[in-house]
Amino acid sequence: MLEKSELRDVLKIGIELTTEKNKHRLLVKMLQKAMEITGCDAGTLYLCRGDFLEFKIMKTLSQGVSRGENGERIDLPAVELKQENVCAYAALRKELVNVSDVYRSDKFDFSGPKRYDGMTGYRTKSMLVVPMENAEDRVIGVLQLINKLDGDGNVISFCDDDAFILRSLGSMAAVSLSNMLYIDEIKQQMQSFVQAFATAVDKRTPYNGTHTRKVTAYARLVALQFNRMDCGEKFDQTRLEQLELAAGLHDIGKMIVPLSVMNKSTRLDSDLERVLARLERIALLCERDMLKGEITREQFERISEQVAWAKDVIRRADCAGFLDDALLADVDRVAGTCYICGDGERVDFLSDKEAALLRVRKGTLSAQEREVMESHAHMTKVILDQVHFSEKYAAAPVFAAAHHEMLDGSGYPNHLTGKEIALETRILSAVDIYDALTCTDRPYKKPMPRVRALQILREMVNEGKLDATVVKALTDALENVSEQEVEQVLKTPIEEMI
Repeated sequence: MLEKSELRDVLKIGIELTTEKNKHRLLVKMLQKAMEITGCDAGTLYLCRGDFLEFKIMKTLSQGVSRGENGERIDLPAVELKQENVCAYAALRKELVNVSDVYRSDKFDFSGPKRYDGMTGYRTKSMLVVPMENAEDRVIGVLQLINKLDGDGNVISFCDDDAFILRSLGSMAAVSLSNMLYIDEIKQQMQSFVQAFATAVDKRTPYNGTHTRKVTAYARLVALQFNRMDCGEKFDQTRLEQLELAAGLHDIGKMIVPLSVMNKSTRLDSDLERVLARLERIALLCERDMLKGEITREQFERISEQVAWAKDVIRRADCAGFLDDALLADVDRVAGTCYICGDGERVDFLSDKEAALLRVRKGTLSAQEREVMESHAHMTKVILDQVHFSEKYAAAPVFAAAHHEMLDGSGYPNHLTGKEIALETRILSAVDIYDALTCTDRPYKKPMPRVRALQILREMVNEGKLDATVVKALTDALENVSEQEVEQVLKTPIEEMI
């Protein structure tokens, strides 16, 4: 019968097991506490995987053996779930097995322990095997304890109290582990949902192939850099997971942006060929009029040179990253030029719409097209408002929808300023711009060197648009990571990086 102090110790251990949040630490703690309570020399903890029991942790105190405690894989063949194996029997029958001496028992196949004894000089004698059942009466693992010791170090049998306590603690650990696995499953479901939508957005256009993954990777790098800095902001596992969810979802609103806008690589885009064809027609009309004697050869040559010049201006303006004053003036001259044919037909070099597109100073989109493009931020919120996020990730859609906001209020869609913009959103804003500047998968622009891209971000800090600490964290984080290695950052589990 358990003494009151012993019962208190057992309850304390039960609390430790049910409040542990890390799966591996829970397994380690379970085996350690089981060995302490029973006073045994050795123990093994298995987890069920399909039709097998996998070795997770092994300890033999007298021989200094400790395997799996640091999460390393135990390179031993899994135990097949057949009833002649004592651990498998306990799992299949959901029965606790207490053996006084394995060498005198013929109920199970103990060739494995005996073979181990032969190789190591150990003597396996008493054994207690406990199935770990969760709240759904499902065995998720087995605890095997070996060689209970008395006060003088002699091997004795496990008692009924040992069996009772271990059965109870095993169930507690099983319930805790099951809950963790369920939480992980829900988390993986959410992450796979995010990944699926991110893939759909990125694959929708050839100009966005790796954007979401890289923004997520850059966001992780910045958050981890914050953990190294003395700035009062830290990212634990949950906060980092929420940031990464927001990064994965930040462009989901682009699902509703027309591809004619999403894929517009130059100002005129597919209309360029029509404009050039019109200029070719003007050249032919001019030649026809010369042959008919309606204009002179000098006039024909002057107009032909004018057409050739107009073609060059249009081509340069169409794909210019930024339209400077000189090129804009040339576009205005072309837009004001026309040819009057001999029969009175007027042919403008450019239509009003074409001229307006070529006058766009920066980028490829007209004001109307840019409005359509910018609507993706609002649509991100509209779409994500239809999704239920658990309490711990409830802010992810808010961060995602605000990733184009700027500290000075010049961003969109809500023109937030200063403290209205969360740190997570500030991170997404900076890394989104950085990837847009440095990405290599957009054929209409050359990737910008890292040094120049970071300089632009610092200029935006000076303009009051971006967070200085975020840009510094990104700069510092990138010092030891090449652009080719950025996506590799996501392959390491978050819990191993915190």
